[in-house]
Amino acid sequence: MLGCAMSALYDPKVQAVLERLFAANALQEDSAPALPQGFSYETSSPQERADAMSAVYMPISKQGGQLLYSLVRSSRPEAIVEFGTSFGISTIYLACALVDSGKGHIFGTELSAAKAKAAHRNLLEAGLADKVTILQGDALETLTNVLGPIGLALLDGWKDMNLAVLKLLEPRLAAGALIIADDSSFETMTDYLHYVRDRTNGYVSVSFPVADGMEISCRTGG
Repeated sequence: MLGCAMSALYDPKVQAVLERLFAANALQEDSAPALPQGFSYETSSPQERADAMSAVYMPISKQGGQLLYSLVRSSRPEAIVEFGTSFGISTIYLACALVDSGKGHIFGTELSAAKAKAAHRNLLEAGLADKVTILQGDALETLTNVLGPIGLALLDGWKDMNLAVLKLLEPRLAAGALIIADDSSFETMTDYLHYVRDRTNGYVSVSFPVADGMEISCRTGG
């Protein structure tokens, strides 16, 4: 009997990068990095938030990353959009799935220039940089040039922008495309959840109980 091929996710280079990043995040959560004096999430612009939190990880959970890998591996999308790349932890899980399926490319977006550079370095270290293009800047501008069909989108940037990003992508979503929104338990996800859970908007949507929650939506029509 032939043995199963090992997933790219378990490549020693990949595992070393993931372990380093998760460890750094755990250390950071214990120390709670200081934000600029007078900073307010509610009143700041997306760019001001990105600049203020340029050193804050805010990663997907390990279980969430494995879920992402599985969804990409099974759906085999040609194009993936990631809204909110941060330091590239979720990107690594997505890219490993593309390596194992033998096709596809990721277009990541990141407002923070510092995080975009760090994510690229992490992807290089993991041997996955050729699978990813990181678009630094406002996603509502940079994503206009990404061609479809988009088979999967991960929405993990500022939650109050998710709905605008989704509507921007909708004309380029493939039939049956998966839309995965992280942190679905956050109050700032209310408008987004109302939209994807309304069947008249062309989605079948389900809440998945991982970490702070994920909303997984399938595009059924326009």
